[in-house]
Amino acid sequence: MPDTQLRPLRAFAESLRLDQVNLTERWMRAVFHDTELSDADRLTYEQLSDHIPAILEEICGALEEQDLDQVEPAIERNARKHGKLRWRQGYRIDELVRELDLFRQMLAGQIVQFSESRPFFTRRHEERARHFIDEAVSFVTLTSIREVLTERDRKIDEYTGRLERANHELTLKQRLVGDLYESRMQITRSVVHDLRNFLNVFSMALQLMSRAPAKVEAALALANRQAADMKALVDELVEYSVVLGDNHQAAVECFDLRGLFDELVASCSPAVEAKGLRLTAAFDDTLSTIVSNRLKLKQVALNLLTNAAKYTKVGQVELAMTAAGEDQWRLRVSDTGVGIGASDRERVFKEFERATGDDIPGAGLGLAIVRELTRVLGGQIRFDSNEGEGTSFEITFPVRLEAREGGEGGPA
Repeated sequence: MPDTQLRPLRAFAESLRLDQVNLTERWMRAVFHDTELSDADRLTYEQLSDHIPAILEEICGALEEQDLDQVEPAIERNARKHGKLRWRQGYRIDELVRELDLFRQMLAGQIVQFSESRPFFTRRHEERARHFIDEAVSFVTLTSIREVLTERDRKIDEYTGRLERANHELTLKQRLVGDLYESRMQITRSVVHDLRNFLNVFSMALQLMSRAPAKVEAALALANRQAADMKALVDELVEYSVVLGDNHQAAVECFDLRGLFDELVASCSPAVEAKGLRLTAAFDDTLSTIVSNRLKLKQVALNLLTNAAKYTKVGQVELAMTAAGEDQWRLRVSDTGVGIGASDRERVFKEFERATGDDIPGAGLGLAIVRELTRVLGGQIRFDSNEGEGTSFEITFPVRLEAREGGEGGPA
């Protein structure tokens, strides 16, 4: 296109540039006083003007070149920023459209004002200028609306994700409440069942003493045995309640693992040998001091050893502590007892579950206590068992337990 035909539009673009500050202020006053733009009242001068001057500059470029395609990428960038800001500032889409329409009306008024004072700016030039301004503002409006919708959809997706996570957490908590209720019912059923058995035997002992005075000694022995079993049941329940109720950070200390090993052997040997069993013990001399909670480790080992002796009638119980690499060590307790059947393996660590009949005293909490303490101590537990041949438990612990908030440990 000849340069003589471009000059009027270039002159108009230059006048817009020179009057940019005044145009921006006039537009902002129109926005502030427009009754349909209630949200604009909350914006500051800077928030309202934001990208309008930049968009005006790109429109001037389009007028000069009479080619919107060249400036379209820049207009799109500024329009997207404009839409995103208006979304964050709480604009509705109709308010965004109204705001930009006021901008278009102001520029249309500038066309009329410019043509009246410059005879060379003919009606044809007015139409061309109005065409480029309408196209540019329409493109800005469409792009800004798309950006608002994109931001809205992103926010909806974010809220939906939060809602889904909240629903998932609620489902888990509801399940936990249900499990807790079932666990309490299980406690009630188990304790009532065991106490009924104890009381029945006590009643039998009392009847035996009243009917056969000569058998008082046997009746007393029976009553004492039941009292001891009842005490073991209560002690196990108390121990488990203490373990579950301990929400404090696990206290760690540096101690000699060999000393704990010798203490376990000395304390368990009498009970094991009293049943006619043999206690075999092995300690890896490469192990020395570790950092962990000594009392909880002792509880784990004692529960495993007590269980091993309880479910073993002939043979032996084994205690071993060995190294498992530079950063871990392993506790092993095995026996030659009744073993655990395949059908019982999934529930062996659950509360009040016992793999054998009711002839073995206890509440079935020993391995549940071991599982919880192992988690707190950052250990990993595995077991191998064959019914009628025996069971072996192995727990791998860290040589150095890092103190964690809430006493959290690794998975059991």
